[in-house]
Amino acid sequence: MNILYPLKFRPILKEKMWGGNKLKTILNKETHLNNIGESWEISTVGKDISVVVNGNLKGANLADLIKEHKKNLLGNKVYNQFGDQFPLLVKFIDAKRNLSVQLHPNDELAMKRHNSFGKTEMWYVVQADNDSNLIVGFNKNTSKEEYKKYLEEGKITELLNFENIVAGDSYFIKAGKIHAIGAGSLIAEIQQTSDVTYRVYDWDRKDSNGNTRQLHTELALDALEYEINNDFKLVFDQRKNISNQIAHCNYFTTNFLEINNKIVKDYSSLD
Repeated sequence: MNILYPLKFRPILKEKMWGGNKLKTILNKETHLNNIGESWEISTVGKDISVVVNGNLKGANLADLIKEHKKNLLGNKVYNQFGDQFPLLVKFIDAKRNLSVQLHPNDELAMKRHNSFGKTEMWYVVQADNDSNLIVGFNKNTSKEEYKKYLEEGKITELLNFENIVAGDSYFIKAGKIHAIGAGSLIAEIQQTSDVTYRVYDWDRKDSNGNTRQLHTELALDALEYEINNDFKLVFDQRKNISNQIAHCNYFTTNFLEINNKIVKDYSSLD
């Protein structure tokens, strides 16, 4: 069966209490659902496995295709590093309301506690309302004891670094960095294959039944990066018709490619 063609996948749409309608109105996702917070574009996380919608492989799911075709589908380098576990989850996020303040464990801690990859990720701002922002890291070097004090006193937001954003901004979020996507933001997120999140603050909100969401206060303490590291905002070229690297790490490389002319990309020599 021919697999040497561009595979397209059916988006996996998820309703969220903080979701909106930009995935429908801006990205033209077809759905009858409301408050769509996420569109998973390619995934093998849990039961959320992407399904092919075009060509000879229409109807096949990505996990089965990897098990069957292995290096022929993923390439030698990726398959040698990750085997049958697809290494990425790619999604769009529409935050009509603030997402929770959270962080993700690194590979070592995630494997020990959850038998999972950790989660390093990057964001690309597709669209942002006026005065939209993101939270990335703390606004000063802190410690586990000081962080706990701010959290217990309900003053955690005073310790957080807020970043105003516009379309085209990009951020790199290493495992362990505290973060949140703010209201009015439409984000493309590229991340490790992981759904392990430690939620530490949820803006004191309750669901329709009057319940608060679970927090992971104790789990987060040993996973947090307490010192400031200001390498999170990415600066990259935006030359037309050329691949301009945005981010590169052990898990993914992303490029900005704006096209206004015909270009040819030859991948035949890649491993």
